[in-house]
Amino acid sequence: MTFLLGSGAGFSGDRTDAAIPVVAELIRRGLPSALVFETLGERTLAAAHRAMREAPDAGYEPLLAELLTPVLGDCLSHGITILGNFGAANPDGACHVVAELAGRAGFPQARIGRVHGDDIRARLSSLDLQRWEAENRDLPGEETLISANVYLGAEPLTEALALEAEVVVTGRVADPALFLAPLVHHFGWAWDDWDSLAAGMMAGHLAECGAQVSGGYFADPGCKDVPSLATVGYPIIEVEEDGSLVVTKPPGTGGCVTERTVKEQLLYEVHDPANYLTPDVVVDLTSVEVRQVGPDRVAVSGIRGKAAPQRLKTTVCYEGGWQGEAEISYAGPNALARAQLAAEVLRERLTFRAPPELRTRLDIVGLASVFDSDAGDLQRTMPGSASGDYRLRLAAEHAERRWVARATQELLALYCAGPAGGGGVRRHFQRRVCTASYLVKRSDVEAFATLFEKRSHYHVAS
Repeated sequence: MTFLLGSGAGFSGDRTDAAIPVVAELIRRGLPSALVFETLGERTLAAAHRAMREAPDAGYEPLLAELLTPVLGDCLSHGITILGNFGAANPDGACHVVAELAGRAGFPQARIGRVHGDDIRARLSSLDLQRWEAENRDLPGEETLISANVYLGAEPLTEALALEAEVVVTGRVADPALFLAPLVHHFGWAWDDWDSLAAGMMAGHLAECGAQVSGGYFADPGCKDVPSLATVGYPIIEVEEDGSLVVTKPPGTGGCVTERTVKEQLLYEVHDPANYLTPDVVVDLTSVEVRQVGPDRVAVSGIRGKAAPQRLKTTVCYEGGWQGEAEISYAGPNALARAQLAAEVLRERLTFRAPPELRTRLDIVGLASVFDSDAGDLQRTMPGSASGDYRLRLAAEHAERRWVARATQELLALYCAGPAGGGGVRRHFQRRVCTASYLVKRSDVEAFATLFEKRSHYHVAS
């Protein structure tokens, strides 16, 4: 029987009403189904660990209650399993929130599965790690280490489903593994059925970024038009036991599901289409066929799989000093020339007001920012007499807070010590997070699932 995978969120900060039409459609169709919330990124996880340092009951997805409240009761009453990596740094805390919300919805006995094993901070120095995307430096010491989390696969999530969990809470797992787990549980796929696992993993990959496959992050007016983007529908993936799948979205929602939207998402963040590495399977996309089979319905076939890798990605986050930003606007006649002069004044000031190791970048937003160099080569070659509206942005980085504060204060001083007509200054600075990626032996990772037991000391805000 067809299994339906619905997306409720594609990142932390996503729309909190997105799951409502998805759940309504899952209920209407009455097929076995799961709703997945993917809310975790590498820096999101580091921020969660920082939040937990300051408040032990924090560290999970900040919008968790807003995401679940509109749909949790409907999912529990209609047998729609919920899976989410909204546990972030504190899966126990997230489980408490889910339990509280379930009680309020009339389901005080809801079964909540909790996945363990992704956080390896305590064992980091004793593991056999291979550098992947990391500077040639030693592992961060305890004083600077923020987090170290393995990208788990679908197996411990499937264990939670075998325990009859109605909601599964995880920390760091590979995003598409959230979608693969209910498929393995439902269809009974073997862990060496590489083609089926690959199809399930790519079903997850297509849905993991929420609206990206249904028109979000796709629209380019006049080139790629998307209707009713304000009400874009989040994806529903129809999966069959043989691994064939169709991408669609709830009827009556905005956006579009086309061959083009599906192809863009299919290749999103895939470095090698012949060897897309995931914890559960290596995916081969070289023979994939994408075919429109109806309005907002696209079939994907030809996905192949290879044996799973023997090492898993691990992301280590650590303190990296301080970073800051400051901005000021120049508008009206000759505004560009005034913005360029402000940039030159600030560059010169920082040569004798800050140490040489202070890293800075100056952009003129509206002229050259995204495509300019750190040295500002492009903005210096542009004509300087244009009228308009420009914003000078400074970014600064240093190991010591005081020098980042000094740099942003120098931009503030342009109010009266710079060109005419500057205004709208804002400035802020914060601790910088650095990330490094390593590969850890699969055999060194101890991942498992348990059913959560609520304790009394957590308080969940209304």
